[in-house]
Amino acid sequence: MMAPLSFSKKIWKTRKEPLDCHRQLAREAGLEPFYAGIFADRHLTAVEDVRRFFEPKLGMLADPLGLRDMELGVARIILALERKEKMAVFGDYDVDGATSSALLIRYFRILGVELHLYVPDRLTEGYGPNDAAMRTLAGEGVTLVITVDCGITAHEAVETARGLGMEVIITDHHQPRDTLPSALAVINPNRADESFSHKELAGVGVAFYLVMALNRALRERGYFTGIRAEPDLKTLLDLVAVGTIADVAPLMGLNRIMVKVGLLATEHTRHVGLRVLQEAARLSGRLSAGQVGFQIGPRINAGGRLSRGRLGAELLATDDPVRAGEIAQFLEQANRERQLIEEKIQKQAFAQMMQLPPEKKILGHVLADRNWHPGVVGIVASRIAEKTHRPTIVIALDEQGIGKGSARSIPGVNLLQAIDACQSHLLAFGGHHAAAGLTIEQGQLLPFAEAFNRFLAENTPEEVFQMALLVDGHTRLTDFPFETVAQLERLQPFGRGNPEPVFVFENIRVTGQRILKDRHVKCHLADLEDNTLEAIAFNVFPGPLGEGILSGRQRLDVAGSLTINRFQGRERVQLIIRDARLAQQGSQGISSMEH
Repeated sequence: MMAPLSFSKKIWKTRKEPLDCHRQLAREAGLEPFYAGIFADRHLTAVEDVRRFFEPKLGMLADPLGLRDMELGVARIILALERKEKMAVFGDYDVDGATSSALLIRYFRILGVELHLYVPDRLTEGYGPNDAAMRTLAGEGVTLVITVDCGITAHEAVETARGLGMEVIITDHHQPRDTLPSALAVINPNRADESFSHKELAGVGVAFYLVMALNRALRERGYFTGIRAEPDLKTLLDLVAVGTIADVAPLMGLNRIMVKVGLLATEHTRHVGLRVLQEAARLSGRLSAGQVGFQIGPRINAGGRLSRGRLGAELLATDDPVRAGEIAQFLEQANRERQLIEEKIQKQAFAQMMQLPPEKKILGHVLADRNWHPGVVGIVASRIAEKTHRPTIVIALDEQGIGKGSARSIPGVNLLQAIDACQSHLLAFGGHHAAAGLTIEQGQLLPFAEAFNRFLAENTPEEVFQMALLVDGHTRLTDFPFETVAQLERLQPFGRGNPEPVFVFENIRVTGQRILKDRHVKCHLADLEDNTLEAIAFNVFPGPLGEGILSGRQRLDVAGSLTINRFQGRERVQLIIRDARLAQQGSQGISSMEH
């Protein structure tokens, strides 16, 4: 029987049903039974897996020489260092690209070499290496180009570079096409012929792996002797953390190790650009994954979205506090402008959706307009996909009727596969299962939208499109003393692949409810034995969830995440409410949920 919808119109589903081995693992690790489901969702099956997960260390990183073409690329860079050749880093304009570019620039600067930085203009050049950019670099005397977070589909640009006497080393993590560009080296964990098992690396992770391999090779050659000190790679991991989190890469495996250590490094970062960003966002101390994703990342991204793409990389690479302050101030203003533009486009996009015939079943949104800013359509696509639980493509059309679009998916839909099936309607496309970009002629919009929806209807189970809250288990208010919640914090950083655990508490009475700042609802939860727990629901009022919590008329089932609220020197357990529903009569815990 289908479970009833919550106040947020969602069904609640168990994230991952644990097996006996996961229950045994929780017992062996001396942890509460609810960890069994958490271990199952993270594919942890041995005590050693749990130890590595709770205590990630840099020594656990896989060998960078396990990546194809790594030795070839490192050898070419060393030759360029010996010959004192002019080298350039070619980066993407998003946070992953900016942190990747800054990482290489900073590493080479320690070696006494200044890399030339090239970041294409989003509006006039588009994504990735292009012929004109390669001609510009060749004209400036560059002989070796290293791409970061881009290049895996840049066949023509690489050929142009070769024709101009330059060699190209590609470092990327995006999905390649059937053939690879004819670069000197192509370092990408997602190559079809790649045996390296860690596919989760973001672009900045691949760039860091290049630096790891290069640093080792230079050490073995005796490069760091006399007056030249060996770079401390740990000081670069804050950049890896920022880029990986902002790119929504899975926070598991190698990424978990680098992000966990990198976030620790943000507390005393040596990078003046990152410090001024923290000040602009009014953040202090060690950054959390959430602060990076929602406050630091958007500021770095703002320049690229509004046609100043190199500023993010320049900010993170500079050692000049005055220049860093100037860039940060510009990005702060650009971010505010971006927010206003985004809000306007989002309203117009939702208005477009409302004009569709109500009987037309839409499984994937394809929205387009001539007045939309191409630098913001990706954010709007993300917002719409999140709110409607539908894959969404938002397209900005230019005066010639050529549209540049960004696409975002939902769990259960391989976006790149869906777009690939409709490629006959497109001029170009690329990306991965969760996000993609495309170029389309205006006249192809309708047939593309129909083909896109037809593919989704024929290849996706209907339940994928039902909005759901994934929960980790049924528990009691008394299951979470301070020590247990403190233990849960060791699961951080949370993000894709390592979601914050959500627990269900049944037959709960809400007391002391009040509205904070006109949008948050704070309250206490009480069970049948009058055990209580402080709780808060953010940004839910006005709205059905906030109003449902405030009503106080009936007992509720409440789903939320446990945290320790630290305020003015006090620490106490608090539940962050994610959803609620009317209490289910006769419910028997987790078995009452959808599986």
